[in-house]
Amino acid sequence: MAVKKLRPTTPGQRFKYASTFEEITTSTPEKSLIATKSKSGGRNNTGKMTMRYIGGGHKRKYRVIDFKRDKHNIPARVASVEYDPNRSARIALLVYADGEKRYIVAPNGIAVDQTVMSGPGVEPEVGNAMLLSEIPLGTIIHNIELRPGQGGKMARSAGSYAQLVAREEKYVVIKLPSGETRMILTTCMATIGAVSNSDHMLERSGKAGKSRWLGRRPRVRGVVMNPVDHPMGGGEGRSSGGHPRSRKGLPSKGYKTRAPKKQSSKYIIERRKK
Repeated sequence: MAVKKLRPTTPGQRFKYASTFEEITTSTPEKSLIATKSKSGGRNNTGKMTMRYIGGGHKRKYRVIDFKRDKHNIPARVASVEYDPNRSARIALLVYADGEKRYIVAPNGIAVDQTVMSGPGVEPEVGNAMLLSEIPLGTIIHNIELRPGQGGKMARSAGSYAQLVAREEKYVVIKLPSGETRMILTTCMATIGAVSNSDHMLERSGKAGKSRWLGRRPRVRGVVMNPVDHPMGGGEGRSSGGHPRSRKGLPSKGYKTRAPKKQSSKYIIERRKK
């Protein structure tokens, strides 16, 4: 996994850093594991625009990912490592001993023909999914469940990982990529290793058209709008806009928006770094 700098043959390629895709082993997805993916263009069911700056974009097929890893104690062979247009990480196609095929989020270092397993009693090796109660302290993990059987919710994007730092009765303490430290039930599952494509953060699109391919329309700053359109709009010339606020008037830059009585707050030991 690496990035390459393109030669400046066009203005769009002058500042472009693109992935080499050297870990990809096939360009054709598994037909039984793809589904249609529709676009909303930021509109709701009545056709009203509820999210701005969304529209266009290349057509995609959704790859059905197994975040639960609930096929326990059945060995699976890694058939291929593939590109997924719906996420920053790579995905791996598993073929189980009974013939079933499933996609998983590919961990860093996974290779074709490698064997992975999930469930209680498996070895803590890269790609194996285990109960948090059985994972050794200090292990790097990803695709972590918040509730038993829910499926992985945390540390799923390219290069992200968490670390299991302590075990206290029926809870384990993990340190998340944001720096937050929180408790999770030991009966939840997680996958060993860090997520693949860690060089994703080094990529640079090189041109505005790349954002349009991804379905992102140009975003307009509030300070250049009229007062009727934004709290920071209006003024003579290039005025700064006053107190930074959202379009609905909520203060930004330091204003805490987390609900004060949120149920999950009792599991957070240390908040994320600012």
